Amino acid sequence: MITGERPRELVGAYAECRRLTRRHGTTYYWATQLLPRRQRHHVHALYGFCRHADDIVDELTDRPVGERAAALAALGDRLRSALAGAYIDPTAEPVVAAVARTATERGIDPECFDRFLRSMTMDLTVTRYETWDDLSVYMDGSAAVIGEMMLPLLEPLDGAALGPARDLGLAFQLTNFLRDVGEDLDRGRVYLPTVDLDRFAADPCARQVTPAWRDLMRFEIVRNRGLYDSAGAGLALLPPWSARAIATARTLYARILDEIEANDYDVFARRARVSTARKLAVAAGAALHQ
Repeated sequence: MITGERPRELVGAYAECRRLTRRHGTTYYWATQLLPRRQRHHVHALYGFCRHADDIVDELTDRPVGERAAALAALGDRLRSALAGAYIDPTAEPVVAAVARTATERGIDPECFDRFLRSMTMDLTVTRYETWDDLSVYMDGSAAVIGEMMLPLLEPLDGAALGPARDLGLAFQLTNFLRDVGEDLDRGRVYLPTVDLDRFAADPCARQVTPAWRDLMRFEIVRNRGLYDSAGAGLALLPPWSARAIATARTLYARILDEIEANDYDVFARRARVSTARKLAVAAGAALHQ
């Protein structure tokens, strides 16, 4: 069943998801403004759930790993119960209540959430990845699966949109990894493949922009842009309103790579950002061409 109406008891739950999206995912938030109302709150619900799980991993660092792993497992149990029809109080668990409704209404495969939470749990104990293939195992659940979950919300015209949707999730995630090298180091993690670091003799732990570091970052940015290119092939497989929103998010997030280059690949001293004014301008331009 596809409907644009939010059940009365879930209005507050979806509003909380919207708040989380606007506060923590401004690129996604402004891109969702290009979607019809019937889609917009569902995207917020998915973002809100993923953000909630991520916060358990990264914001509760004062708690033991076992406690955070248990919290993630409990979150998964509550979501599975909700997907099976159990009542979840939307005032007590707004994110779970909203995303369960969205997943049920839009037909998101529950197994996708299991894969996502599995990767979130990996973050508690895995700090490095030897190869791109190893990192891709993690990214399947942390990123590619987000693209899979988004598709039912975007109403694709063709099942062939699945591959590009996964690639866009990977592209967004790799951009985050390149932008957030310093922040991830603070959490004890390195998301750049060890074989790449060894190939270029680049050491992120030194937190210095050396010729070797620049060469490494150029290599990873080429890989990243390749993912954005392959994701772009899926835009024609979406209805116009969804294609505009996804194209806007893709354009804005890819510009983070431009900012990294403009900062001379220094991802330690400053965080590459696309200004809110630029985000609004791109979103407004897309809206004018509706």
